[in-house]
Amino acid sequence: MQAPSRSQNQTVKAPLQGSSERFVERSTELSVEWLGEVAYGEALELQQTAVADRLAGRTRDRLLLLEHPAVVTLGRSTDPENLRESPDRLRELGIDVFEVGRGGDVTYHAPGQLVGYPIVDLDAPERRDVHDHLRRLEAGLIDALEELGLPASRVPGWTGVFVDRSRSAAPGGAERKIASIGVGIRRWVTFHGFALNVSLDLAGFDAIVPCGLQGVEMTSVARELEREGRGGEFAPDELDLRVRGGVARAMQVRLARGATGNP
Repeated sequence: MQAPSRSQNQTVKAPLQGSSERFVERSTELSVEWLGEVAYGEALELQQTAVADRLAGRTRDRLLLLEHPAVVTLGRSTDPENLRESPDRLRELGIDVFEVGRGGDVTYHAPGQLVGYPIVDLDAPERRDVHDHLRRLEAGLIDALEELGLPASRVPGWTGVFVDRSRSAAPGGAERKIASIGVGIRRWVTFHGFALNVSLDLAGFDAIVPCGLQGVEMTSVARELEREGRGGEFAPDELDLRVRGGVARAMQVRLARGATGNP
């Protein structure tokens, strides 16, 4: 397994939709920014700055959308047994490894996966609920997938978003996870967030037990479209744009004050 990558010097500054400039969409409460491909270490520093700015009142709530080069991240609850390859071996394969201050176990990022870092202030009596924040993220991703015509749902007891096999053209087999979620909180401002598999090479997950969930199949938007008989419906770049736009719209609704994570 070799680390996937984009062509050299291709740090993408593509928009969510349309223009060739970096995309920033503003609503009343949440700005959504597409940053392109960002190295994981750089993204950690970016989040630290963003959290400090939000705490100081210099910015509004933000959703940073981006991709990472191939990287394995180890959350606070990571069981070392969930790494199928050693960190040294992963680095030999061109895959970075980071221990990070988010909840959850081990996960994998690579180009073709949409990563979202909500920098959201929960410091209000009706918002100081981390579990509610997680449910809102799940609901936003479910909304975006349903907009594409892909059946998605939660699985009781697990954080993240899964294919709703009861409504899928391929109902059999193991639970299929399409998006992972793990967050951090600093003085009630959120960071880290979600990773939605869009068109990445899923073989990268073979090096880990994703999120520590044994017997779960990792899937992607592209793979589920194929299962639904819609594999040729979107070119890869078009699919990425459609998913980004859908996620941006859904999160601007679900992360607004007064919204809920209910279906």
